[in-house]
Parts: sequence; C-alpha cells; structure tokens
Amino acid sequence: MATSLKNIRPRHPEKVNNPEIPSPHKPEWIRVKAPNSAEYFRTKDLMRGLSLNTVCEEAACPNIGECWSQRHATMMILGSVCTRACAFCNVATGKPDHVDPNEPDHVAEAASKLGLRHIVITSVDRDDLDDGGASHFARVIRKIREATPETTIEILTPDFLRKDGALEVVVEAGPDVFNHNLETVPRLYPGVRPGARYFHSLNLLRQVKELAPTIFTKSGLMVGLGEELEEVVQVMDDMRSAGIDFLTVGQYLQPTPKHHPIDRFVTPREFDDLKSHAAAKGFLLVSASPLTRSSYHADKDFKMLAEERRKRTVGNPS
Repeated sequence: MATSLKNIRPRHPEKVNNPEIPSPHKPEWIRVKAPNSAEYFRTKDLMRGLSLNTVCEEAACPNIGECWSQRHATMMILGSVCTRACAFCNVATGKPDHVDPNEPDHVAEAASKLGLRHIVITSVDRDDLDDGGASHFARVIRKIREATPETTIEILTPDFLRKDGALEVVVEAGPDVFNHNLETVPRLYPGVRPGARYFHSLNLLRQVKELAPTIFTKSGLMVGLGEELEEVVQVMDDMRSAGIDFLTVGQYLQPTPKHHPIDRFVTPREFDDLKSHAAAKGFLLVSASPLTRSSYHADKDFKMLAEERRKRTVGNPS
C-alpha cells in the first residue's frame, strides 16, 4: 500500500458552506470533451422519444459524452423533481411530478433498444409518496426482467427514510445490485445532506444483506468537500461492517455557485491510494478516480466480477 497518502482535509475551512466564494479552477485531469458523437445523439433521441429522465443530464454528469456514446444511460425514475435539497446535487427541488404509470414499460423498452447487458436505475427522493416510490422501483425491475432477461439490474435508491416496509418491497423484486450512496463523512452531513441521516443510510444497506445475502450492495463517496483522510477510512470501515460489497469514490464538482463549494481537487495519485486502502479492507470492487460516479463503468465492473467468479467456480468445482 502506498504510504504517501495526504490528509484529505480542508485547505480553506472558511469556505465550507460559503457559496459566495468561487470554486478553484478545474485541473487538467478533471476536464472532459463536449459530447458530439452520432451515438450520443441517438441515445439522447431515444430517451426523449420514450419520455425518460436520466441522471446523466439532471445531475450534469461529466461522463455523459463517453457513456452515451457507448449507449449507456442511467435512467432516473419517479420524475425529475426531488423532495430533498441536498447541497451537492443539481437535480431540481420542489413539488414532485406525477408518477408516470407507463414509465416501467418505457425503461424496459429503452434497455432492450440500447442492448444493455447491465442497467442502472436511480430516482429522485419521493418523500411525498407513502412508500417513497418503492413499489415503482419494483415494477421497473420486473418489467426489465420480462423484456431483457439476460440484463443484470443495478438500482441506486433513495434512503426510504420513515417509509416502513419500503425496502422489503424493492429487495423482494430481486435486483442484482442494490446501491445507496452515503455520499460523505458523518461530520459533513448537516451541510451536504441535511435531509438524510448517516446511520440510517448505513443500516439500509446492512438490512439489504440481511434480507437477501445474494444481492450485491454498493455505496459511493464524494471527496473534495472538506473531509479528512481519517474520516474517509472510518466510513470504509463502517461500510465493510455493514457488508457492503462495492465502493465508488469520486471528486465532488460544484454544479452552480449556489451549491456547496469545492474545498479542493484531490489528485489522481491520492485516488490511487484511496483505492488501495479500500481494496485492503475487502471490498469486492473498488472504483476510485476523479471522474468516478456511481454508474460510471458499472457494466464493465460487474462483467469483470462475474467473469472472475466464473473462473473460480470452474477452477474449484464443488
């Protein structure tokens, strides 16, 4: 393991939660080309034709050009307006949209037309719904299973805070990967995720493993918000104690001047060291880089894991 890992600590503590101070300029390693491929526009036309929202667009993901050029889009269900107001997120906050009863069919159709072997489905928070949108997630999962049985399904869910029974509904539908992002360290929750609770999110993923041990669990962190190395390592330990299998770590990028400011840009070398820390703790898959996002290369990572498991099974038959 590398020994040069620097503390990921705030260089300018006075900047935290002070959106009037501009963000630092992006370094070369965080810059991406504007999307312009023909496949990108075909993917965009398909999303519009089926009236589907994508987190790629709503969250202003920097990888949209690369992913859509490869026909990989992360569908965002339950509308495009969130009931939460997280300080890091670019998704609109306000009065939520009506739930589209045809959306599960449209998502399944998109998965089929894109030829997806692995699909990632996320959503806005829907605190206004009795089950937080759990039954809708379940319908989407089942429709994809009907349309493309070979497609593996990864879901990135809200925390279903104060929605008793919601988690069980989603787990019973049988996704292959259940993702819920912790996003940041506990100390920063009041300023970054004011509507969420760190230990509730952690326990949500622990409960998934208790309900269905064969479902892979996954979570993600942003860095560059003012966290310290010791806090990040502690979160990794918390995740492993909850049985979380997959971890993503990426650079936080401030969507607008009104959002939580960037404290600093974490270097690629530091991301490599974070990946080494995480791998040593026993995560099955770790993706850590400046541009890593929850669904970035999720299809390739899952395929790699499946192939590795297949080799082990062939080499060690029971």
